[in-house]
Amino acid sequence: MLQKVVICGVDTTGLPKLSAKENEELIVQLKAGDEAAREKFIVGNMRLVLSLVKRFWAKNANADDVFQAGCVGLIKAIDNFDPKFQVKFSTYAVPMILGEIKRYLRDGNSLRVSRSIRDTAYKILKVRESIEERDEEATIERIAAEMQVKEREVVYALDAISDPISLHEPVYSKSGDTVELMDQLADEKQSDEIWTEKVALREAMSRLADRERKILMLRYYEGKTQTEISAEVGISQAQVSRLEKNALKQIKSNIS
Repeated sequence: MLQKVVICGVDTTGLPKLSAKENEELIVQLKAGDEAAREKFIVGNMRLVLSLVKRFWAKNANADDVFQAGCVGLIKAIDNFDPKFQVKFSTYAVPMILGEIKRYLRDGNSLRVSRSIRDTAYKILKVRESIEERDEEATIERIAAEMQVKEREVVYALDAISDPISLHEPVYSKSGDTVELMDQLADEKQSDEIWTEKVALREAMSRLADRERKILMLRYYEGKTQTEISAEVGISQAQVSRLEKNALKQIKSNIS
């Protein structure tokens, strides 16, 4: 069990711990450009990184490197965090820290897909795209036929790149013009339908009473239990449950 991580000779068990109020005040200051507040906030939240590093101790990875990868995720979370969403920083930061650690562990894996197989896979993706642009079904058989290769080669190449790869991986390059994988991906999260749903949800939330809106924010944005919310709001758990159900019912009615 990992009890201590030493980075550059500093024992992380001696790292400071910030209170919720200190965190909120420092966020305001660092967002205003205060570098001293930013430094204090980073150091004060390294305990969060340390708690997540412990989950990966069985991976046999260097603890210093994993910790530093987590700190990169922490800094990215700080740079992208927006206090106006009324979400606790730790709630926002944990997925980003974990993502950076997992990326480090994945990239550090000794298993590598050869360049030739990846090139074949990218060609397959281009052929599949070409077939789909003709409004035809891009089956393994059809792709193999167009590329004049065996079907098992198509399957093998696609399986080889089934793990996450960089969005900046080149898919096509000619005469200095490179097309990256991200250039061929659509942002489905920003479709007109989803954007409309978000607007409708925001409008429905604005129609709720302040207490009901606060209960939903605590419940679904900060992940608190009804018991925790009852203590914070100052009402019984039964009342929290009733108000939550009424608020959800009202939102559903307004969106429908």
